Amino acid sequence: MFTGLIEHLGNVSSIYQDDTGCTLVISDSASILDDCHVGDSIAVNGACLTVTEFDAQKDGGWFKVWLANETLQRTDLGERTVGDQVNLERAMGAHVRFGGHFVQAHVDGTATLIERSDDGDSQRLTFELPEPTATLPSLLPYIIPKGYVTIDGASLTITGVDDAKRRFSIMLIQHTQEKITLSKKPIGAKVNIEVDMVGKYVEKSVVAALGGGGTEGLRSLIEKVVADVLVKKGIA
Repeated sequence: MFTGLIEHLGNVSSIYQDDTGCTLVISDSASILDDCHVGDSIAVNGACLTVTEFDAQKDGGWFKVWLANETLQRTDLGERTVGDQVNLERAMGAHVRFGGHFVQAHVDGTATLIERSDDGDSQRLTFELPEPTATLPSLLPYIIPKGYVTIDGASLTITGVDDAKRRFSIMLIQHTQEKITLSKKPIGAKVNIEVDMVGKYVEKSVVAALGGGGTEGLRSLIEKVVADVLVKKGIA
């Protein structure tokens, strides 16, 4: 489990890719490796990855992670190049103050940065979600104004939503701009999105309560309630 509060910016120093997946080496990461062990989880741009090897001393501290094809399909990590900065966060410790929101670092999909504007010292950013597919359904039902969204691993508050255009907006204060990579990404760049897991649990609970029928289940429930009311009033 993570908080969405980025601890450090690391640098991609090596990439090894084949048909089975991809290995990334992240350097300049000594500050988050002081308590590291092989097998630990580190969120890289919002994706929970397992440390397979590390050295806290050499090259400013580096660690190695493996990306399966599922991760490459769901995230933008397959598009990273040597020299790119990435957001890093260690798994949350039980003793620390909880400051962001509950983040699993299980990326749901990607979005595209389409607009950036200044608002005093802050930046307003707008993103567009892709057309939904059978394998990657729409994330819009889980994105609500003033709700949480995780973008490249950073816990951020949604400031606006346009369902018709599949777009949503966030704001970065100056402090956040300096701590994460998002403020430096160009228009057209992809970002990793994880929606608030609470919304997913609520949706599943409601669908289950409706008999698993989704929209049709809700329609059936409404029709039953209306029919019961009409019977009680002697209309039907």
